[in-house]
Amino acid sequence: MSKLSPADLDRYIFSRTGAANDGLLVGAGYGEDAAAIATEDGTMVVSSDPISLAAERIGTLGVAIASNDVAACGGMPEWLVSTILLPEADVELLDEITAQLDAEANRLGITIVGGHTETVAGLSRPLLSLTCMGPADRYVPTSGAEPGDEVILTKGAGIEGTAVLATDFTTDLDAAGVDTETVGRAVGYFDDISVLPESVVLSPVATAMHDPTEGGVLNGLVELACASDVHIDVSEGDVPVRPETNTLCAAMGVDPLRILGSGALLATVPRDEVASTLEALDAENIDSTVVATVEEATDEDDVGVVYEGGHYTDGVEDDMYDLWD
Repeated sequence: MSKLSPADLDRYIFSRTGAANDGLLVGAGYGEDAAAIATEDGTMVVSSDPISLAAERIGTLGVAIASNDVAACGGMPEWLVSTILLPEADVELLDEITAQLDAEANRLGITIVGGHTETVAGLSRPLLSLTCMGPADRYVPTSGAEPGDEVILTKGAGIEGTAVLATDFTTDLDAAGVDTETVGRAVGYFDDISVLPESVVLSPVATAMHDPTEGGVLNGLVELACASDVHIDVSEGDVPVRPETNTLCAAMGVDPLRILGSGALLATVPRDEVASTLEALDAENIDSTVVATVEEATDEDDVGVVYEGGHYTDGVEDDMYDLWD
């Protein structure tokens, strides 16, 4: 599994969006987490996301990931539409998934307003597609980063990926010698997947925000840089990685910066706002780190991210995909 290139997205997706509507403030675009729609009461943020690979906590992750896209644009997630596709009519599996959806939606204050459920021949695992909506006082795009801004990352790289490794690959981790205490702490990362708390702090000051998901923090930075037509230099040592993430990634042979990254939020903030923003995040007990500076791209070929000697302009494939093969 891999992401489509920006060129293919432009050609086959972003150029085919149906009828024009004056109420659409921000529509489909490379790296954008959600759309913005004008309403009588302000701005409505809407985003859709599928999930299929994290079998053990698919409902929990589905709600968190869909709502994160709204939060990453400055919205307050309030409503959720859930489509559940099952390989077969397995009531026990359905019970497990909907219980997870209900519990996580309750925890985040989100109402599930409808959706669709059916069985689909040919599926080997459950597939969810979730649409989340909520109002925003100030919509923050992925494409708003300005030269001179500092790039803030909350929590660390690979939060979601670490939790999924701990639940979907316990046998492999045990065989690799990872102790049960470390795996248990990693399972607790599911409680850190939502970025709503940090988005509340960051959205009033950020020029751009982005929720790194597939392809991890590295891919999130690439999408932010390319959407904003800027250049970002980042070093591996500048990106925070939790000890459990390092341990589990080493055991499974994956890069913490290239695995499922939900749970972290990337935000670009004007330099004179950085110190107070970091203090505000710390006051909410949210870890945050400045990982890079936004630079002006010298030309079209300079747009993107330079990381450990490589220049990235297209989507970064997630290291975890091959683990499910």
